[in-house]
Amino acid sequence: MSTNKKIILVGKPNSGKSLLFNQLTGLRQQVANFPGVTVELKSGMFDGFELVDFPGTYSLKSLSKDESIAIEQLHRALESQHTSLIVCNLDATKLERSLVFALQVQALAKSHSKGCVFALNMMDEVARFGFEYDTKALSEKLGSPVYAISAKTLLGIKEFQAALKHHAMKPQSAQVRTTELGKSENTPALVKAKSLAKEFGIRQEIMLKKQNMIDGLLLNSVFGALAFALIMFFLFQSIFTWAAPLMDGVEHVLSLLAAIVSSSLPVGTFNDFVNDALFGGVGAFLVFVPQIMILTLIIGLLEDSGYLARAALICHKPLSLFGLSGRSFIPYLSGHACAIPAIMAARTIESPRKRLITMMTVPLMSCSARLPVYALLIAILVPDLAYLGGWVNLQGIIFFVLYFGGILTALIVSKMIHVFITEEGSQNDLPFILELPSYRLPHWRPLFYKTLNSGIYFVKRAAPIIFMVSVVIWVLGYFPSNGDLQNSYLAMIGRFIEPVFAPLGIDWRYGVAILVSFLAREVFVGVLGTLFNIDDAEENMMGLAEQIQEDSFTLASGVALLAFYVIALQCVATVATLKGETSKNRYSWGVFLVYGVLAYCLSALLYAMLS
Repeated sequence: MSTNKKIILVGKPNSGKSLLFNQLTGLRQQVANFPGVTVELKSGMFDGFELVDFPGTYSLKSLSKDESIAIEQLHRALESQHTSLIVCNLDATKLERSLVFALQVQALAKSHSKGCVFALNMMDEVARFGFEYDTKALSEKLGSPVYAISAKTLLGIKEFQAALKHHAMKPQSAQVRTTELGKSENTPALVKAKSLAKEFGIRQEIMLKKQNMIDGLLLNSVFGALAFALIMFFLFQSIFTWAAPLMDGVEHVLSLLAAIVSSSLPVGTFNDFVNDALFGGVGAFLVFVPQIMILTLIIGLLEDSGYLARAALICHKPLSLFGLSGRSFIPYLSGHACAIPAIMAARTIESPRKRLITMMTVPLMSCSARLPVYALLIAILVPDLAYLGGWVNLQGIIFFVLYFGGILTALIVSKMIHVFITEEGSQNDLPFILELPSYRLPHWRPLFYKTLNSGIYFVKRAAPIIFMVSVVIWVLGYFPSNGDLQNSYLAMIGRFIEPVFAPLGIDWRYGVAILVSFLAREVFVGVLGTLFNIDDAEENMMGLAEQIQEDSFTLASGVALLAFYVIALQCVATVATLKGETSKNRYSWGVFLVYGVLAYCLSALLYAMLS
């Protein structure tokens, strides 16, 4: 356990707390603009102290699972002798809501003889309305120092850093002093917060005037629904349209690199290994990294702008018809990046029943690992046609249909679970309550790092698996006949299992790729890249789609494969996460088996109908 002196950072969601943590520690942490996104403690070093960022919380009386975890950890931190100081982050645009929790924490810190300071964040927002806070008077009222800052524009950050170190180094006995509020300690925090906000805070009607005007459009039953549909369609179009030039660039660089390396090596087994296993297998999935980064960028823009919370509100009524909550929208959308954090994000759903349904159906969202599979099969089956001056792409439309198919399947399964499963807290569900954050321009540096890290994370997670699988596949396919695929070990295995995949209209090569991709979906592309490059090594090693087309791959088989990958749960890490969150094998492995059988049956049916 670390023996560093600690500074605890707390505050309500959407108050700029995570961005302040980034500025103080220099860490590249995710900043999201909707409630409850942070469900894990984050820590970093600040001038010799360990700064710990606690999840956003509204009160010491928890409503959701993630809040109860945060509050429990906060109590433990205050009991620890290593904790030197508590920093309460306040939203200057919504002082009353911030103070409710901050005053509770201040009283708790005082009971443990811990010092407490307040960071009055988002001062750039209130300054736009010509408003100034009397921080000196507010400090006197609170009995703790208040520092006006903006984590976004760095206003007052240097002064705050110096003050933070000064307060943290004080002996704990000197941290706590008598407060004006101390004369009425039994007064509820809500009453105190209202009084202080009325005396010192900016009037909410001033702050909400512009927000209400925009919400009048975006939350309108007609225009809001249309805007939501267009934004979601734009998101999926961007994956193909914006990422295409970057993907072409990556493919060109890899092709040049492959040619240079191949020409410098002597002809033989090692040359074949480098060409076929490395560039053909591992290199085949690298071209899809730009798509993942573009997806992360667009979702990040929606988060930081404040639209995601509105989208959750828009989705609440239709989602409730399927036994879900408006808060289910956030895990569902996050699931399009990765199911693992999306399942964990379901902790913010107050209802145990709706939380369970959400977690069990999140794997049906088309995560980033499916992107390489979709992109490959769409490139094979769908012509690259553009409309409306290049803004709309036919491949992008099919991409949208696949994502929508996953969402539709998730909703149908959710309704079935809601009807047939009657346990897990079906009674006494808490009401749907969601704070709408202010509209803001994104902070570009954290968004840039978040986008970059999404690509790096994907490569780090997928590359080792794809490398190992590619090497194994290459060895099985190269020996014992030195490259004669038809007489290799891999051909023997593939032909043995081929009857299982015959109803899907695919041969043994695709069957092997499907089986291996249960380790990670994106391995499907790497395996096929390795197989086809071994089979035809003199061809362009990055032209996997062209090689499959030349192999007489049919439309019916392609549709069957796409349907299979839309539904099947092919991620061991997701199953493990479900087990950890539900604590029951029957949910985690049950979902794995049910989705696998459903995917196989639907794929076989589609192939029979189209062939």
